[in-house]
Amino acid sequence: MTTTPSQTLASFAATLTFQDIPEPVIRRAENLFVDWVGSALAGKGARAVTAIERFCMAMGPVPEPTGSHTVQGAAEILMSRRTTSPYLAAMINGASSHFIEQDDVHNGSVFHPAAVVFPAVLAVAQATGRSGRDLLTAAVAGYEVGIRVGEFLGRSHYRIFHTTGTAGTVAAAAAVGNLLQLTPEQMLHAFGSAGTQASGLWEFLRDAADSKQLHTAKAAADGLLAAYLAADGFTGARQILEGAQGMAAGMSQDADPAKLTDRLGTRWALAETSFKFHASCRHTHPAADALLAVMREHDLRHADIAQVVARVHQGAIDVLGAVTVPQTVHQGKFSMGTVLGLIAVKGVAGVREFEQDYLHPEVAAFRDKVEMVLDEEVDRTYPVRWIGKVTVHTNDGRVLDGRVDEPKGDPGNTLSREEIEQKASRLAAFSGAASASDMAAFYAWAWRLADHPHVGRLFSGASA
Repeated sequence: MTTTPSQTLASFAATLTFQDIPEPVIRRAENLFVDWVGSALAGKGARAVTAIERFCMAMGPVPEPTGSHTVQGAAEILMSRRTTSPYLAAMINGASSHFIEQDDVHNGSVFHPAAVVFPAVLAVAQATGRSGRDLLTAAVAGYEVGIRVGEFLGRSHYRIFHTTGTAGTVAAAAAVGNLLQLTPEQMLHAFGSAGTQASGLWEFLRDAADSKQLHTAKAAADGLLAAYLAADGFTGARQILEGAQGMAAGMSQDADPAKLTDRLGTRWALAETSFKFHASCRHTHPAADALLAVMREHDLRHADIAQVVARVHQGAIDVLGAVTVPQTVHQGKFSMGTVLGLIAVKGVAGVREFEQDYLHPEVAAFRDKVEMVLDEEVDRTYPVRWIGKVTVHTNDGRVLDGRVDEPKGDPGNTLSREEIEQKASRLAAFSGAASASDMAAFYAWAWRLADHPHVGRLFSGASA
């Protein structure tokens, strides 16, 4: 019988071991894990995330008694340090880690792997007593599968569907399936159950709705559900990805099945994943970096600028074009004008700047000076490369062009471990979810993740 792409991908995810993974990929996975924890902590106090946690705690098992950290089968809710079942912990941590808009992104698949993979594998690793090596291996499996599914679904998929919610469900299933030591056949069934639940539509942006947190919450939890069901003999569609009535058939016009198995075991897609430097939609980052470069090179202030033309790919227009005047902080992160306004006026588009200044009069005035236009070169190279190009018109008549070929955080312009720690500490301090001493202890533990025989809880006691 001919082996299908789904079978090949499922077999890879099921059989991947720690020894199969090159050391630089393991180190990158550790970096991405620490970066993700910062984003997960940053969701504390967010109304949408709190609503999901409230629901889960009402529906789920009774939490452990105060002061006890040994309840068998419990998983940790990072932002509140309470515990619940792995399924519900994955749901809450998935919601919280995508709220602040600084979780990682893979350019080619336009997919945020950390927000769906790490909530699921951390919950299961904690509940089942698995090692740091087990967690890292499972995370790599989830990244490799999810990224390839996102690439397979193509650009047409992303125009309507939030890939992190769709491909992310399969990614979480692959990651948890590896932890549960599913057979290749069971993993294929887990893919089937994950894919039939996969969802997430961009329409929420027009209303400044809370759905984005639901996308990552459900992707992490439903992928976990799919893997556990497969372990118990539950069957799923064997070609949920490329089948005649599968995900591609209903969600894409340009799906390419060859991308599902692209250089499995030799091309490590996890290593291609980027860190997010600005606290906004990734589509704004290239133009933000390009504008910042122009302003620094020519010693410009925001008052010197009459107009900015952001030269972007079509995906940026599809996502950001829905937001004109943002009504919420979160919607402001999907407004090119607002992001460039913060860059111009404040010099940075971080979490505090958005919270305090996204509607600042000077930022709002600058927002109205920003225009997005489709650029042939930028669009042609997207999504493999996210080139930043801006044309800046000054009040004294100059026309200045700026260009960035790799935004800050991309693999070729990456963050050091020190910068990752600084970013995570800023996010934890922003929400109040962890103190400086909490984070210092976490970093000391996390940079030795592969050495720990049991993952256990990352933080203890009541949150700061």
